[in-house]
Amino acid sequence: MCMDHSIVCKCGRHDASFNFKNEIMPPEAIQAVYCPQCSAAVAYDPASMISDNGWIIHYDMDVAGLYGSRLPSSERGSLSPEVLFDEGYITWRGVYPGDHLDSAREREELAKLAKTDPKKYFAEMKTWAISRMSRLKEEGWRKAHEG
Repeated sequence: MCMDHSIVCKCGRHDASFNFKNEIMPPEAIQAVYCPQCSAAVAYDPASMISDNGWIIHYDMDVAGLYGSRLPSSERGSLSPEVLFDEGYITWRGVYPGDHLDSAREREELAKLAKTDPKKYFAEMKTWAISRMSRLKEEGWRKAHEG
């Protein structure tokens, strides 16, 4: 099960929704979130932070370390911001902050077509999904480069 948590960035202009895979890590393992506007003033520390297209997640690695025994044995010894983010333990809900809202809105528009032309709906949905991920990859979102 994945829980969703929304956290406001340090400057208060934006919020980001997070998933916590299998609730292995607690929300307290996030020390701070910085949007592109407030991240410019942050001294980036790769030992406790992950950068994604201008956003920075500052993990509390002490808290994450306390919960590290819950991780699969193959990841316990390599606990890092990359493991937390890329393996889904503390990561965006979707490809980027707010993605789950944007994609739902976009899919809602396509869903109208399902009632009138199901065949065209499936074709449009496939085209939308492929082009959307391609666009997000070009924009530089970390999760768009997965698999």
